[in-house]
Amino acid sequence: MPDPTPLTDKKFASRVDWNLMRTFVDIVRAGGIGAAARQLNKQQPSISAALKRLEDHVGAALLHRTATGVEMTAAGKAMMTLCEDMLESARMMPHQIAQATKRVEGFVRIQIVSGLVSPEFDEAIASFHRRNPDIHIEIRVSPWRQVLDALERGEVEIGVGYDSDVRGSLVYEPLFVERQQLYCARSNPLFGHRVSRLNELKDEGFVLTGDDEIETVTHLRRRYRLGTHVSGLAEDINEARRLIVQGVGIGFLPILAVEQEVVKGRLWPMLHADSEPFYDIFLLARSEPARDTATQLFLDEVVRRIRAQRRS
Repeated sequence: MPDPTPLTDKKFASRVDWNLMRTFVDIVRAGGIGAAARQLNKQQPSISAALKRLEDHVGAALLHRTATGVEMTAAGKAMMTLCEDMLESARMMPHQIAQATKRVEGFVRIQIVSGLVSPEFDEAIASFHRRNPDIHIEIRVSPWRQVLDALERGEVEIGVGYDSDVRGSLVYEPLFVERQQLYCARSNPLFGHRVSRLNELKDEGFVLTGDDEIETVTHLRRRYRLGTHVSGLAEDINEARRLIVQGVGIGFLPILAVEQEVVKGRLWPMLHADSEPFYDIFLLARSEPARDTATQLFLDEVVRRIRAQRRS
């Protein structure tokens, strides 16, 4: 039986083998002792012995074997949270030291969708630049599918955009919920009127955004046969806005991206608020990266601000 006294042992930190904690994390992530042994190219008895030593140190069982692998006990769940925090701190150590000693240089390459409006993202850029003036920030703009593809190919490490699915190669941090509206220009006879029945607009000329159109909007258009008459096309949200403002056609645009055009009376939102399509915009990163210090520090800055905003 494990001795319960080590939990309160003031010398625990100096006595425990930190590699045992890494092995514990490997077992949990692999889903079992045998699977961890295969991944680590070690003998299964040595992995079992390492787990037993850690349990002896903490004075509690951390895992239960099941028919499908292992299951964490309450103590195991607490240990896993602490171990992951320690591993993250260890991973960040060289990045933070480089920043503290003012030795951080390099490039941060980011790919984003057009028309992005996010105060948290903008504030992260400003704060990051103040702390790291020698790092060059490069932003590329592209349709959302190209953002995802560039990340998967390793052309960029950070992206901001939409995804209709979940790719195992990427990690997703919710940035904000974006809403779109259907807009027309002052010259359009529908200016000043709200539309309740979308199918009444099926013969209207539409400005489309091609590959940059969000699938939520595509499904809405197709359901009501909107956009069968295409009068304009622009892959960039800003250029689509230009065409709509000039009366080329009506079209969907992100609400925040055209706020000033509405205030100035150049665009009119045609839908009632409860009909507006909405979706998540994510901060995206590769799940198995080999990030340089500049990129890692920028990612941490944005994530910190996003999570602080959610807590407030």
